[in-house]
Amino acid sequence: MGYTILSVAYPLTPVGEDAVGGSEQILTLLDRALVQAGHESIVIAAEGSSVRGTLIASPKARGQIDERERRWARKVHTRLIEGALAANRIDMIHMHSLDFHEYVPRTTLPVLATLHLPPDWYPPSVFRSPHKNLYLNCVSGSQNRACPKSARLLPPVPNGIDVARLNCRPGKRKYALALGRICPEKGFHFALDAAKSVGCEMIVAGEIMPHAAHQQYFRQEILPRLDSKRRFIGPVGFRRKRQLLGEAECLLVPSTVHETSSLVAMEALAAGTPVIAFRSGALPEIVDDGRTGYLVSNAREMARAMAKVANIKSEDCVKSAWRNFSADQMVNRYMRVYARLIAKSATEQVQARAAGGTSWLVNW
Repeated sequence: MGYTILSVAYPLTPVGEDAVGGSEQILTLLDRALVQAGHESIVIAAEGSSVRGTLIASPKARGQIDERERRWARKVHTRLIEGALAANRIDMIHMHSLDFHEYVPRTTLPVLATLHLPPDWYPPSVFRSPHKNLYLNCVSGSQNRACPKSARLLPPVPNGIDVARLNCRPGKRKYALALGRICPEKGFHFALDAAKSVGCEMIVAGEIMPHAAHQQYFRQEILPRLDSKRRFIGPVGFRRKRQLLGEAECLLVPSTVHETSSLVAMEALAAGTPVIAFRSGALPEIVDDGRTGYLVSNAREMARAMAKVANIKSEDCVKSAWRNFSADQMVNRYMRVYARLIAKSATEQVQARAAGGTSWLVNW
């Protein structure tokens, strides 16, 4: 018997193969897997999204994203979720956004909210929610350990990637790569400093989102560090990303926040490319220090690690990706979570009806 899963993306941001953010990429993988397994997937995401299931398009960002536009987008999401529930027989809702708590619908359906960002980025009330059909899950062990104790928290489901699609290995070129959303917490200016100190060519690739802080970061910290050997090439699609990852001598991940995961680090390993990363959050769970890359604490240590990256074997990186970061492992875990929560909800509603109660109507 197939399920119908309603997945809700972060407002204003498209999902699909070329999606920038981690939550959007994970949603894309789950949407594809649901359809391939014979389930129905309904996705609420921004215009321009590419999904395998049914897309309910919400507005995409058309200019500077500020709090006023975010409030408006949340209201749109609220209406779209209510409409989807009214028009379809949904079995479960899976929310992937930072602000999911602003538009969680009043429903007896199980609602799973995947926390893609550090726990302290969410309001504490999320973890204290009294609503028994709301569940939370983290995407790494380190993120899960950082969460406050909560009856809503399920075991973590570590992120995964499509390893086979990344394992192309076109041949190495002498440059370091930093790839991802251009924003202060990614710390790409540290990577540029490290590359310059050892005379290494470097490519920075990624999208500058229409947030004032992101644009200011690019102008003040990235742009002044660019020169003939250190270049910024803007956003790249999947095929170009795969090529860049495969050709790079190393990927630099100088995150200044406790990363809950790092899809780009996993992708680099799948492409046979070592990762040099700050010792932050879940990155030590991804990089096997001295075997698939190096864990460092600052730009100076990053530069020293770049000088010895040739010691890392591409084969070890690829083996680690297959063993630890396969999307199939992630998908199978989510499918088990879906099945368990849907069955639990159905049992509870039958019991409520048998008892003659009314709590099965709305318990929010």
